[in-house]
Amino acid sequence: MNIWGIIIGGATGFAIGGPIGALLGAAAGHYAEAKFKGPSDSFESKKIAFTVAIIALSAKMAKADGVITRSEITAFRQKVHIPTEDLKRVGQFWDLARQTPDGFQSYAKQSVALFGSRAPILEQLLELLFFIAKADGEISTPEWNYLNIVSSIFGFDEGEFQRMADIYGSGEGAAHTILGIASDASEREIKVAWRKLVRENHPDKLISQGLPEEFVQAATDRLRLINAAYHSMLKRI
Repeated sequence: MNIWGIIIGGATGFAIGGPIGALLGAAAGHYAEAKFKGPSDSFESKKIAFTVAIIALSAKMAKADGVITRSEITAFRQKVHIPTEDLKRVGQFWDLARQTPDGFQSYAKQSVALFGSRAPILEQLLELLFFIAKADGEISTPEWNYLNIVSSIFGFDEGEFQRMADIYGSGEGAAHTILGIASDASEREIKVAWRKLVRENHPDKLISQGLPEEFVQAATDRLRLINAAYHSMLKRI
């Protein structure tokens, strides 16, 4: 069963507590956390939790500026594989997440508890949020504030957030910014930074940490960006 079938089918048997578990329970019609109690380190539970977190945070952000557009939902689909037969129920899950009493901060905090502060998989989640935020043309001030708060909860400092804003917000991040090095970095520094980023952000690595296979396209796009920046920097030497 794919990740959508598990989530919209109720995820029975997976021990996930907190707001993520409550949202799963609500989607299954339980409106209680009875079937999702307690923390869980299981691989499948992490995949479910990541998916619910990105939907909840996306849905909350989509109304951060008071305007919810179909372009934001369409953008989500561009980065995440959703079979046609699951579209309607995933849309209903999105709407449910938007209306939950839990604030977006609670979903962000639970994500950190599951994956760890500043984890590469959390930057992948932030990249998706940036992509959705700019889907309707530009990122509004309330959306910038939202992204900044989520980034801070995830453990990223202001400098790291600015780097992500340059890369994912404008889509015009310089090669050295993408690699996290100085513009006049040596060949050795370029290669060291590139190898580290590839090791941390390779889709297979992220999948091993809990990224569902349905999100591989987003991870592949990010790796392509890193590789392009690497080759661009080497040409300057």
